[in-house]
Amino acid sequence: MKSSTSFVRVGLLYNMLCATFNRSGRTLLLSSNFIYRRMTSISADEDHVKKSMIYTRTGDKGTSSLFNGKRVKKDDLVFEALGSVDELNAQIGLAREYGLQVNNGLEEMLSIIQSRLLDVGASVATPIDNSSEAKLARVHFDESNVDQLEKWIDEMDHRLPALKNFILPSGGLASSQLHVARTVCRTAERRVVPLVREDHVQDVIQRYLNRLSDYLFVAARTAAAHENKPEVTYKKTVTK
Repeated sequence: MKSSTSFVRVGLLYNMLCATFNRSGRTLLLSSNFIYRRMTSISADEDHVKKSMIYTRTGDKGTSSLFNGKRVKKDDLVFEALGSVDELNAQIGLAREYGLQVNNGLEEMLSIIQSRLLDVGASVATPIDNSSEAKLARVHFDESNVDQLEKWIDEMDHRLPALKNFILPSGGLASSQLHVARTVCRTAERRVVPLVREDHVQDVIQRYLNRLSDYLFVAARTAAAHENKPEVTYKKTVTK
């Protein structure tokens, strides 16, 4: 009976992980690496299932799986890009938490962006040149995501004072953290550029990250304005 129950649980888990999760018309794709790691952790011992879902040892030799099933060395350009996108997501999450403490109104936008970055990761992990049409369709990243960022940028920038000088990362914790996220976004963009050039990744991913860094700059200014924190401006060296 215990073995039968475990078999059912395996089937349910497989169906859950292979599906895409729809949130308000948006889909979040789980990578094959995630699916494989969880599936290989299942055993008939339910206590073991609970304790061994985090690690599988499949990456101990320095390789990991892309969504198309291909195993690639972890220092490959694709994982450099995925790592930078993951780091960006974490930095935005921290900025969102700082913003929640002062209710700066950015939480919903930042949450949506974090979900879109998971979509970016799924797309990056599915190379155009050697993945099936079905898999590529599941991870297609739409241009409307770039349009959404531009709309938000315009709405926020319209309410901000005009820039008269370069500003330094400043303006309170939320603002400063958004500036940190902006710099990480630039890193992620640089990591994606060679993959786009090699037709490995949709070029819209590159545009999204480029626009996202602009969004994060305007969001940082918005956060500073919300807290009435002064933005520190660039000052030239005074020569005598």
